Amino acid sequence: MVAAPLPRTRHRRAFDILFRLGTYVALLLVIGPAAWILIGVVARAVPHWQWKVLTTPTHGTSGGLENAIIGTLVLMAGVFIIAGTIGVFAGIHLAELARPRRNGKESGGLLRTASDVLSGFPSIVLGYVGYVALVVGLHWGFSLLPALIILSIMVIPYIAKSTESALRQVPTGYREGAEALGMSTGYSLRKVVLKSALPGIVTGLLLALAIACGETAPLIYTAGWTDAVPNLQLTGSHGFAYLTYPIFTFYNQPGQQAHDLAYDAALILVVIVLILLVTSRIIVARTQRHADR
Repeated sequence: MVAAPLPRTRHRRAFDILFRLGTYVALLLVIGPAAWILIGVVARAVPHWQWKVLTTPTHGTSGGLENAIIGTLVLMAGVFIIAGTIGVFAGIHLAELARPRRNGKESGGLLRTASDVLSGFPSIVLGYVGYVALVVGLHWGFSLLPALIILSIMVIPYIAKSTESALRQVPTGYREGAEALGMSTGYSLRKVVLKSALPGIVTGLLLALAIACGETAPLIYTAGWTDAVPNLQLTGSHGFAYLTYPIFTFYNQPGQQAHDLAYDAALILVVIVLILLVTSRIIVARTQRHADR
């Protein structure tokens, strides 16, 4: 005869089932809103979609979104250069160069605290500070450079934290092996440690770009808006176009054309974010071999 399961075993099985159901519910709560937003944007934008919206500048609340698309891409490129450089170097310093002091505290504690505090500031507060200090204080006007500076300040903490986490996940044996082979600290960092941490660093960079391209409040205070196709004039250009402005503003206008442009801008922005996420996964898959080695 088969012995009946012990009460403790039955409790464990019941707990395992409940725990598994809880994870499924949590997964549904994460996927559900994202799918709802994505389906809602696509369902409202596709019926009236016209390809000329990609090649026609905005005229008031009509026309196309060429200026906004180009402006968003320029902002993303600038943030990638400025915030990516500063954030990655800050993460390298925190993970590799911040040595413990004699009192047991890390020398990078102040930098880590400042990064955590900066990441907690609301984006609209950063935008207002940029407006007062850069747009008005330095007389730069609504232009590209104030927007780049504020967006970079906003995402640098995310890049630094992802870079630090990726570097700390590299096994210590990699560093010890490089040191045993006579490699200098800088050479082993470039050729061994950074290659192994590259998937996490790239993922953090692209996710920071996705956050930056979806911001509205900092750009309203620093970039303003213009119907003209953006150029590379850093200051005094009397406004700079970006995709989140028509999403935020045109939907409240009475005309149907304005509503259509708002949905078109939302669809294009969603596509850009999806491209960034897919690109990050492809880069991670192609660079994972360095970590495996």
